[in-house]
Amino acid sequence: MDFIRNFPFFCIVLALSSGVISSVLSQKAAKALTFCLVLLALFTSAGVLVYTLRFGEFTYMMGHFPAPWGNEIRAGVLEAVMALFFSLIMLLSLLGGEKYLKLDIEEPKQNLYFVLIDLLMSSLLALVYTNDLFTAYVFVEINTIAAGGLIMIRSNGHSMLAATKYMIMSLLGSGLLLIGLTLQYDLTGHLLMSNIQDSLKTLAEHGEYTMPLTVIIGLISVGIAIKSALFPFHAWLADAYGFSTASSAAILSSLVSKAYIFLLIKIMYRVIGTEVFWNSKITNVFFVLGVAGMLFGSFSAIREHDMRRMIAFSSVAQIGYIYMGLGFGTTLGVTAAVFHIFSHAATKSMLFVACRGLSEVSGNKKDFSDLKGAGYRNPVAGVAFTVGAFSMVGVPLFAGFISKLYLTSAALENFDWKMVIAVIVLAISTILNALYFIRAVISIYTPRNEHYRDANFHPGITFCAGIVCFIVMNFMLGLASDPLIRAIEIGLRMFS
Repeated sequence: MDFIRNFPFFCIVLALSSGVISSVLSQKAAKALTFCLVLLALFTSAGVLVYTLRFGEFTYMMGHFPAPWGNEIRAGVLEAVMALFFSLIMLLSLLGGEKYLKLDIEEPKQNLYFVLIDLLMSSLLALVYTNDLFTAYVFVEINTIAAGGLIMIRSNGHSMLAATKYMIMSLLGSGLLLIGLTLQYDLTGHLLMSNIQDSLKTLAEHGEYTMPLTVIIGLISVGIAIKSALFPFHAWLADAYGFSTASSAAILSSLVSKAYIFLLIKIMYRVIGTEVFWNSKITNVFFVLGVAGMLFGSFSAIREHDMRRMIAFSSVAQIGYIYMGLGFGTTLGVTAAVFHIFSHAATKSMLFVACRGLSEVSGNKKDFSDLKGAGYRNPVAGVAFTVGAFSMVGVPLFAGFISKLYLTSAALENFDWKMVIAVIVLAISTILNALYFIRAVISIYTPRNEHYRDANFHPGITFCAGIVCFIVMNFMLGLASDPLIRAIEIGLRMFS
């Protein structure tokens, strides 16, 4: 049974190795290897989850060298759930968008696409499991490079410009993060999260280095906020998601930004400590920017006529929801924010894949006027888009409803200025969500543009399989959220 402790390390190393191997394989072989890797990560993460639920958290010393020479992997319930969920979303995003890769990517570059997916998978797993800040930073950069490659791989002017914007903003965030980690190392002399927390706790108890510690928290927080596209650092997001392939847009919106936020939560709990972090008042900044992002993202989405850019701007609003939850500075707020990570990832990836399916039967157009009637021409994509839209609005039975319910509960936990603002903005944001998502649903079911109809059209087995699984997942999160909520609460207690 203890052999399961090796699973996180094996998955990270195998993902890195698969990236190297895929570079010399054909497109078909590279695709098969990547799907096998993601399936392996899915099943091993499930094994780690069962193990941690039964026996509790564990650490794994890579190379069996203790600190400061070695570094560690840590697995608890929350890490296992996050790795399992990331692997599942990656698998379904690749399945749903698999048929479009040949259409969107030149043949010589198709195996390179799976190289980037392998590297991205390794970085996601490493950011989830690492207990070492230096290792975390290394994989933050691997994540950045792989994500940039996924954006620009279509090799047209729009994708190249989008990738350039992404890299400029992301590297700015990386630089601030690195400065913060460097100052932290200078202050404590440690890189392992548990050792850093012990040192910072001692400093806080004696009231020493208060200002440097506040600067460190600010640099790390702003760096990760830029990389996760928190308002007003979101300028790159709409183009990056809007001009990527279907699978890339689904993965970037659902996994990449969420991995950075999860790293921030780990730093909040396992490095700085919640008491010190919340006392620094950075949570007030998170709250204000999160609320602003909820409104700005929704207003920007309403103005869009391109459906994929509308979905992309919706992500700005949804990231605002997560940061608003973190901004409450309470355990319930963090629990609600983590659940919204799952809810948004499951829904937004489905929306991007479904949107590509609707575009396929509409002359590859993305404007609302050209997508009219697309829900009839591709019924599977139409149903999936409708489910995703209802979830984003917060209709009961869907995942988004549970997210907004828990965020409202977190807001009402304490009667203060945050409560009033949060409840009002949640209500306004829900109305705005309804305006642009219901408009989109009405549009795809308005019978027009019948000249695009193809009597022989079939969406494809992999597309249907991915979409159906996304729909089922959304209903499960909406109807049976209690086990996941309990797992999040157990995981956060282990963090503490």
